[in-house]
Amino acid sequence: MVDLVAHTDGACSGNPGPGGWGVLLEAKEGDTVLKERRLSGGEAQTTNNRMELMAAIMALETLERASSITIVTDSAYVKNGVTGWIHGWKRNGWRTSNKKPVKNVELWQRLDEAQARHNVAWKWIKGHAGHPENERADELARAGMAPFK
Repeated sequence: MVDLVAHTDGACSGNPGPGGWGVLLEAKEGDTVLKERRLSGGEAQTTNNRMELMAAIMALETLERASSITIVTDSAYVKNGVTGWIHGWKRNGWRTSNKKPVKNVELWQRLDEAQARHNVAWKWIKGHAGHPENERADELARAGMAPFK
């Protein structure tokens, strides 16, 4: 059975400042990578959290058909937001428990829409801790940021 895994990362030089996102998308059978695709992009003025969200969004929006996929992120903000906080935000009209507007709401809504088409498992890993695929996603994020620095 082939598994899809997307390793995602965001980067920002200054916060806010120039930023980039990166995705290492793998089709795997067991530990063997059958196919790999690298995605990256960036913005001139953004935040790290926005770039982390964009990486996850692009991983899902790139898929041409409904798929089962594991998204591996080093962002607790993305993982906790999409698996927990988002449910309350939607119930509260995209407001936090303090009744304040959700930050980056348009990206959270885009991520919610993108993941609705797929069967997504979310996995958090510690960043910069020797995970080769996470390091590659970080390199892609930095490459996406480069034109804006």
